[in-house]
Amino acid sequence: MKPVLVSGIQPSGNLHLGNYLGALTNFIALQNSNNYECYFFIADLHSITEDYNPKEKQKQILNLAEDYLAAGLDPKKCIIFQQSSIPAHTELMWILNTITPMGELSRMTQFKEKSANFRKGLLQPGGGGLLTPGEKQEELKDNNGLFDYPVLMAADILLYGASVVPVGHDQLQHLELARTLARKFNAKFGKTFIEPKSLMTEVPRLMSLDDPEKKMSKSRPAGCVFIDDAPEVIRKKIMSAVTDSMSEVGYDEEKRPAMANLLLLYSAMSTTSIPEIVKSYEGKGYADFKRGLADIVIEALAPFQKRKKELKINEVKKILEEGNKKANVIAEKKIEEIQKKVGLTL
Repeated sequence: MKPVLVSGIQPSGNLHLGNYLGALTNFIALQNSNNYECYFFIADLHSITEDYNPKEKQKQILNLAEDYLAAGLDPKKCIIFQQSSIPAHTELMWILNTITPMGELSRMTQFKEKSANFRKGLLQPGGGGLLTPGEKQEELKDNNGLFDYPVLMAADILLYGASVVPVGHDQLQHLELARTLARKFNAKFGKTFIEPKSLMTEVPRLMSLDDPEKKMSKSRPAGCVFIDDAPEVIRKKIMSAVTDSMSEVGYDEEKRPAMANLLLLYSAMSTTSIPEIVKSYEGKGYADFKRGLADIVIEALAPFQKRKKELKINEVKKILEEGNKKANVIAEKKIEEIQKKVGLTL
């Protein structure tokens, strides 16, 4: 029996190249490795911990489902489902809350950073990232959902018996809490959960095209290439990207962060090593390099964009419904076991 792997993405706006390279392409590789029983979900419950427009949420959920399918997730090879359609996620979260010390949650780095930004009035409406000077905050407050986020994440993972979870460094602390809660529950109620391990992968950390000191984010659209951007938009953004005062293409992460970021993007989208790229642009200027980078990005995204346009919304909804049914069967069986263990079954 293959080990179970679980991961998800929040539906909170269009995905950019950082999401594409950091999550989507990784999902496809894990699915196609045939080494795991894969569950990929749309983390809509997590996404409502930050301010959002309810009228837009369903569109965001379906858009992310389309991204999953267009990128290459195959419902015949994995289970694709919507988190909120599986009631056992929130029921298990509540049960896990009863063994989760508040001190553990208050030490979570992500919660401390987000709540601090909320209190300073720095977070955008809609969970869009940090506000830039002059932008207005619209009644944003930290909330218990942000505080309890890691417990829901633990429920997402433990419910399906995940052995491995692909995570970035910013989620390692949350995964460690899931491991801790699995141990505590097993010690108190008997062996029930697997302690999941992290699956770390090489993920390029892309920075904003207009500021190499800031991470690529939808809150800075001018410096962010979205995977749905039209070719002419992609080209314009890349040609406008900041570089440095040097005249030749070269890689130096500390002294030339802007150029290093563009080379990292070029390498990730073309699977060509950075030294090879630098060598190919010897004697050429930044304009030539940017034109080449734009061509690479446009060409790499073309198949994804074509498949997404060909998807029919009814087919996408049907795939989600079928995935929800499959996930629900597994989740209900597990939650029944958990209910018996904690004494809730008569």
